[in-house]
Amino acid sequence: MSVKDIADAVDISVPTLFNHVPGGKEAVMFDDGVERMAGLLAAVQDRPSGQTVLDALREFMAARGPFAVDPSPRFRALTELIMNTPALRDYSRKLWVRCEPALAEAVAAELGRESCDPQARAVARFVLELPEFIGYDQAPRASLDAIFDLLEHGIGTSARPPAGVNGADLDVVVAAESDER
Repeated sequence: MSVKDIADAVDISVPTLFNHVPGGKEAVMFDDGVERMAGLLAAVQDRPSGQTVLDALREFMAARGPFAVDPSPRFRALTELIMNTPALRDYSRKLWVRCEPALAEAVAAELGRESCDPQARAVARFVLELPEFIGYDQAPRASLDAIFDLLEHGIGTSARPPAGVNGADLDVVVAAESDER
């Protein structure tokens, strides 16, 4: 579908369409990012009692784009169009990254830290880069969970697994090292 097709469908000229969508033709596919920002902030600030900030952000991201489980055919087609069109993918990333200062401030506030806290800023940056970073993985939802697990629990205490130990066995090695101490 072209921009002209969209303009024709709503019975306006292409220049008039761009007067209403100043972000360019890519912006026609997206809202202005206000709902995205509001959703992120609500996920953090309005989360249920007992839910961590990271769990709230994991839940929010899990319902978005390539991470959604069993999306509708329309949602899947839109996600694939965005992910497979460089200009749309770049625009989507800009909308996510634009949320970083507000999300970092909300995370810091919820954790009782100052708004410039580097850990809160890092969480915001990491979370908002996930669609671009792992959205193309074979199993993006599993990758999302793995990254949130990493954020929540850290990378572990062993810098390098012993010879012959693969990544799946690393948790056993780390636990054994902890027991030895």
